[in-house]
Amino acid sequence: MAELRHSSSIGSRATAASASAGASPMKRDDIGAASSPLAPDNLPASDGDDDNRNRHSRDRGLRSLLSTQLHSLFPFAFTDEARVHAHNSRISTFVLVLIFIAGVMSVSSIVNRLNAPYLCKKDGIVLHCPQVKEHPSLWENPYSATTSWKPCAERPVGVISDLPAENDTNGYIFIHAEGGLNQQRIAICNAVAVAKIMNATLILPVLKQDQIWKDQTKFEDIFDVDHFIDYLKDDVQIVRDIPDWFTDKSELFTSIRRTVKNIPKYAPAQFYIDNVLPRIKEKKIMSLKPFVDRLGYDNVPPEINRLRCRVNYHALKFLPEIEQMADQLVSRMRNRTAGSNPFMALHLRFEKGMVGLSFCDFVGTRVEKALMAIYRLKEWPRRFKDGSHLWALALQKRKEGRCPLEPGEVAVMLRAMGYPKETQIYVASGQVYGGQNRMAPLRNMFPNLVTKEELATKEELDGFRKHVTSLAALDFLVCLKSDVFVMTHGGNFAKLIIGHRRYMGHRQKSIKPDKGLVSKSLGDPYMGWATFVEDVVVTHQTRTGLPEETFPNYDIWENPLTPCMCRA
Repeated sequence: MAELRHSSSIGSRATAASASAGASPMKRDDIGAASSPLAPDNLPASDGDDDNRNRHSRDRGLRSLLSTQLHSLFPFAFTDEARVHAHNSRISTFVLVLIFIAGVMSVSSIVNRLNAPYLCKKDGIVLHCPQVKEHPSLWENPYSATTSWKPCAERPVGVISDLPAENDTNGYIFIHAEGGLNQQRIAICNAVAVAKIMNATLILPVLKQDQIWKDQTKFEDIFDVDHFIDYLKDDVQIVRDIPDWFTDKSELFTSIRRTVKNIPKYAPAQFYIDNVLPRIKEKKIMSLKPFVDRLGYDNVPPEINRLRCRVNYHALKFLPEIEQMADQLVSRMRNRTAGSNPFMALHLRFEKGMVGLSFCDFVGTRVEKALMAIYRLKEWPRRFKDGSHLWALALQKRKEGRCPLEPGEVAVMLRAMGYPKETQIYVASGQVYGGQNRMAPLRNMFPNLVTKEELATKEELDGFRKHVTSLAALDFLVCLKSDVFVMTHGGNFAKLIIGHRRYMGHRQKSIKPDKGLVSKSLGDPYMGWATFVEDVVVTHQTRTGLPEETFPNYDIWENPLTPCMCRA
């Protein structure tokens, strides 16, 4: 039955087609001509040959198609009479206009792409970076994100300085650069900026003795003083010592009359002009104390921020012997195997003091936890109280990503990112809390793990041991020149390294881990390795030191983009 119905339908369609063909003797070309909306009804038949008829038919078909499309787009512009008398020139003009518009849009798109700043945009705490064509690499940032910015805080060339002589400035300022090496570095940059704001002469800052390390390093034991003064000679007057006419030099350290102590944190430039400058004009020499974070970022002129970058990236150079030793360490890291290899620098902030100050909970024995509680009670009695509230606080801080990463957590994160077991890693850190037991997971997963003590001989480092800040300077330079820099917690060291690497062109990766993601994932017993890897890779694609959009109250030490870098 199915076959019979099928045959009948085929037969009926064939019969209908034959009947239609018999009823209409018009040729196919004539049908096309008659149906064309551009052809008049009384068009005479052509006496030409078949080729001419075919050509005219194709022309009429093309005009019909164009007319139909134009009518569909602009029905209001075509009356019956207009459709009949449309000219080819009008169609050509319309096509040319479309081509022109498309060309303008294409050129505009290309120009915008070439001028794109490649800034990563912040949406709350989420960072959105532009997609780039280059294949993701373990050892370098995509070059496309670096093409629009260049450093521009260096000393201007050919500019005539209008800086007054030492005796013609408003007076002298003197500061103690407190804390560790990197905190001292920031204080020195701020001191130069404040001297510029008040048109004062800066006495070479003193590096205050560290109460923990009992370090007595002087400015000239770490930095090249001659280069520092010479490089800034067109910006600020700097002298090596207190002037000879000021006899009681100890008064600068002890006298209240010679000290300004009421400077608020992140003070604006106007505060110094209104409150500090009058006292300097009166006393001629004043000490500013304390001087940690005593100058803001978004409340000072852009040229002052640029001056701070000039000090940080160009004027402050370590002594030649420190630079040379650091270069040797970098060379040894690259040539630890047969060929020249890239290497990673890891700033592992897991010293006892950092662990205690974080008030986070870490894996350990009962004895270890009890000893840490005693240590916290001794060092921070007001915060510790009886310790009963710390457990909930520790859980909250870990969830928010405010706890230092343990060595084992760092190892798992790096493996998830794709770094192989053979990766060469330079560790910059103090004494790790928990010793070798705490370091074991990291060493097991990355056996090519070394410190400066393992790269250099005892004799080579003995010359630097008398100044603790000299050893910190070696770590600073090796991390700065590494192919990949990884931080595990905040602090001035990591902040300055990331900012410096950004300033040098963003090509070097500077990984800033999402500690909240790592802690949350490692605490999830149901998360598989594949899911963890995907989360880590996707999240950290935009946490590699790419240019970021600046915002109010930003920190130029970590993100020097706008004030200190210019469009290439």
